[in-house]
Amino acid sequence: MTESLSPSAPTAPVEVVGLLLAAGGGRRLGGCPKALLEHRGELFVERAVRALRDGGCTRVHVVLGATADVVRERADLPGCVLVDNPDWREGMGSSLRAGLASLRESGAGAALVCLVDQPGIGAAAVARVRAAYRSPGTLAAATYAGERGHPVLFGADHWDGIAASATGDRGARAYLKEHAGAVVAVECGDVAEPSDIDTFSDLERLE
Repeated sequence: MTESLSPSAPTAPVEVVGLLLAAGGGRRLGGCPKALLEHRGELFVERAVRALRDGGCTRVHVVLGATADVVRERADLPGCVLVDNPDWREGMGSSLRAGLASLRESGAGAALVCLVDQPGIGAAAVARVRAAYRSPGTLAAATYAGERGHPVLFGADHWDGIAASATGDRGARAYLKEHAGAVVAVECGDVAEPSDIDTFSDLERLE
């Protein structure tokens, strides 16, 4: 007897979730959190979320720290998962750990990480790095004239290792160096400008 085989259900696409690190206190900006800096009528945190969404991340987790309550009150972040990092003073590594922890039950295949203080990085760079995803083992990073920067993409297989090595302001730097041979370089210098906004002079130079 011949057994009839029903067609298998289509496999759902694996999701790449945007992860925005926006917890810093802006010490060199007079204590104004970078999330609340404004450019062209838009808060930095809103601008970065928009870049992630327009670049293809349908879900975005935002890690908050300094004056998190004020950011929640002032920023328009509908649909975002807001993650509090009480240890934000320890540096970016603590925010990366908090953000990855918030994704553990998400079913996502990867996290695409952006920093709130890089307003020159927009949707085009996000889309390019996101397109590098192949599996939960993928590691990818934007490069600018050959220098690695953000956004970076961490496949889910790497989250535990990254969290274990993320200390101080180094973030995932040590982990990416250790796994340099596996990191897919995605040149973005023609579509993004990766400078950090650390001082009011930096802010004044924004177009």
